[in-house]
Amino acid sequence: MKLTGERPMQGQTPDSLLALHAAGYREVRERVGHGRMLDLGCGLADGTVTFASDDRMLVGVDYDQPTAAQAIRLHPSIDLTTVCSDGAKLPIRTGSFDDVCSSHLIEHFVEPEYHVAEVARVLDDEGSAFFLTPNKPADFENPFHVYLFDPEDLRKMLGRHFSSVEVLGLDATEHVKADFEKRRNMANKLLRLDPFGLRHRLPRKAFVWLHETGRRVAYRFTNQEQVGGASGITADDFFTTEQIDPSTLVLLAVARNPIR
Repeated sequence: MKLTGERPMQGQTPDSLLALHAAGYREVRERVGHGRMLDLGCGLADGTVTFASDDRMLVGVDYDQPTAAQAIRLHPSIDLTTVCSDGAKLPIRTGSFDDVCSSHLIEHFVEPEYHVAEVARVLDDEGSAFFLTPNKPADFENPFHVYLFDPEDLRKMLGRHFSSVEVLGLDATEHVKADFEKRRNMANKLLRLDPFGLRHRLPRKAFVWLHETGRRVAYRFTNQEQVGGASGITADDFFTTEQIDPSTLVLLAVARNPIR
């Protein structure tokens, strides 16, 4: 899978980002039931397979066909099915799943309400849906993140498709937040090379290419201290909180009672 800096990749993505994703999946696991589980935007399914159990049907969806296929090959011992599909138009029957996870996916849609509506549609009436997405004030500039949410924005959008919505924060220890701030400062230094914001006037493909290249360069300089466990940062450094402020890293929404 191509290194863009957006998909988590073992040995390439900084420990703090891998740990953040792992912590998000942990929090979802602690809240799911048994039965039919759907993970949207599954990527290589490293997080998806943590839901595996003898009493759970597990399905992952990714928009990239080679990635969806590779996920199966990487986890041969797991009873996992993957599907290549757009997360805003799922080839899935209404009410098919008891739990649906959308981890760091909703921010990639220009019009995310279609994604939310699809999650509500495929969720069983008694099921739960989980949305993990960056907290808008704490996010870095990222051309892949085209629709960012603060807590109230997320609550309002989900509330149009679910009659029960709870929004929590997924935050981290001060040590980890300092690591995020260090990388944010590095990104800001790179952005200062474009003081007039010319990158925003480029065609989208060119802007994305610049972003991917910048991340690869940054990772090359930070890999020794931030990758492969060298930083010491793990999922244990992250926790949920009801006290969400602009520095809270990620939002975790739990939505129930789908409106169709």
